[in-house]
Amino acid sequence: MPKIIVAIDGYSSCGKSTTAKLVAKQLNYPYIDTGAMYRAVTLYFIQNHISLTNPKEVESALSKVNISFRRHPELGRNDTYLNGLNVEDEIRKMYVSEKVSEVSAIAEVRHALVAQQQRMGKTKGIVMDGRDIGTVVFPQAELKIFMTADPMIRAHRRQLELMEKGEIVDLGQILENLKTRDHIDTHRAESPLRQADDAIYIDNSFMTLDEQVEVVVRLADEQIGLSLRRRAAGNA
Repeated sequence: MPKIIVAIDGYSSCGKSTTAKLVAKQLNYPYIDTGAMYRAVTLYFIQNHISLTNPKEVESALSKVNISFRRHPELGRNDTYLNGLNVEDEIRKMYVSEKVSEVSAIAEVRHALVAQQQRMGKTKGIVMDGRDIGTVVFPQAELKIFMTADPMIRAHRRQLELMEKGEIVDLGQILENLKTRDHIDTHRAESPLRQADDAIYIDNSFMTLDEQVEVVVRLADEQIGLSLRRRAAGNA
């Protein structure tokens, strides 16, 4: 069976990571959370007081950052590890969210992580979500999705996510954080967030999670079938 790359891009807190995880599970593909990679770098920079305006300091810090993903058997999730430490919960906190877009806009950071992401997808058969997966990381991906939702709905979703982790944050603060991140993500010089020309647009404001997953899996199955027919035609 041919394998494909499923690239899911979109705005912060629009549900793309949750959808991507479940799509990967149904396709039996590894899931790569690129947002977690940028959050892990951001956490390292915060903890080590790295100057974001000093390229040499940034490059030196990046050489000391090792990011990996490990399956959490009890919770049934992939956790993010930074230099051997589980930082999955820490990187989701607001103080990291407030800095992640700024760190992600740094060219040296994006070059380092894009190279790592491309190595992960060399043999295909992965689901990856982020901001530039279909435009920069895998412009040749067989299936590209661009996901979005109404800003207030995204803010409510983010607030619920934080509450489940015991962090109480004002809805207005979250909404302002999302608006700021959207502006930085779409206006940065390096790999800005944009919909790839051949990406399928999905507004999930009023879709259930099951509906989102069903749509993406169906589109993936169609692409896998297309790849299979092309392979068969090539061998004919």
